[in-house]
Amino acid sequence: MERPAIFLDRDGVINENRVDHVTTWEQFRFLPGSLEALRRLTQWGYRIFVVTNQAAVERGLLSRTTLEQIHWRMGQVAAQHGAQISAVRWCPHRPETQCTCRKPQPGMLLTLAAQMGVQLSTTYMIGDALTDIMAGQAAGCRTILVRTGRGQAQLSMPEWANSPPTHVASDLLEAVQLVELERRQAGVVA
Repeated sequence: MERPAIFLDRDGVINENRVDHVTTWEQFRFLPGSLEALRRLTQWGYRIFVVTNQAAVERGLLSRTTLEQIHWRMGQVAAQHGAQISAVRWCPHRPETQCTCRKPQPGMLLTLAAQMGVQLSTTYMIGDALTDIMAGQAAGCRTILVRTGRGQAQLSMPEWANSPPTHVASDLLEAVQLVELERRQAGVVA
């Protein structure tokens, strides 16, 4: 049986979102409950894929090497808490670049799905922004908006009428509990 997968945005979902970008490991702060959520996903057999827009790279605020080091450290801390992040994919482009990898485009999700054998129709995309939800929907995923990060403020946007998420959760921990509950209700158990 194929191991289930889950796509997670990074800033505002796993760690605190900063308006001036997370450009150093010292600025990276795990949100309350996020390490526990990652541990539970790992315990339940999920492959965790982080997909994140990182325009700070193209803007020259953050080097690719530093970003990779931040992601390596994030994975190390997660592992110390019993979680395994299978892969991290990031888009370095600004919105005006109009690439296919920057969310709301589904490029990162589609590429990971093809490379890792992910069944998109049974996979969730969890994020804190309309762009995360739109990327997940474009890839054929179920979606959860978390109220952390930008999530609560984004809920007042009129665009939700056209692209409502499958669920809204208070944070990543509640979101992963919803995912596992649905999985168990469908009779799919690890």
